[in-house]
Amino acid sequence: MQQDHDDRRAGDPANARWRKSRRSGAQGNCVEVAFLGTGRVGVRDSKAPDGPVLIFAGSRFDALVRAIKRDLG
Repeated sequence: MQQDHDDRRAGDPANARWRKSRRSGAQGNCVEVAFLGTGRVGVRDSKAPDGPVLIFAGSRFDALVRAIKRDLG
């Protein structure tokens, strides 16, 4: 898992550096991910950046990504 080491952004989803996959299409059905420091990962709907944020422990986020890749593969 990649980490965002910018301490000014760490921990606060409102100030996080959110990223969307380069594979995301123009249809807008995307999620964004931010590394929040202390091993936490935030996930939000790209269409609702001010909406709720799901926060995962890094290991749980890694497990989620592996499960998605397995089910799509």
